[in-house]
Amino acid sequence: MPKMKTKSGAKKRFKLTATGKVKVAQAGKRHGMIKRTTKFIRDARGTTVLADCDAKIVKQFMPYG
Repeated sequence: MPKMKTKSGAKKRFKLTATGKVKVAQAGKRHGMIKRTTKFIRDARGTTVLADCDAKIVKQFMPYG
């Protein structure tokens, strides 16, 4: 049986934690930061964990985690 391929876009954007959750960078910080509030910018630092329904889709793209 041949190996399954990982989606190359997914492996660049997502990481799996040790418990199997999907870690992703915060969204909405590429451009237009002038109009964002200071609270939004502060809260959107670092990374976040995807919701279970979205994580299920991403895990299909990364069969070997």
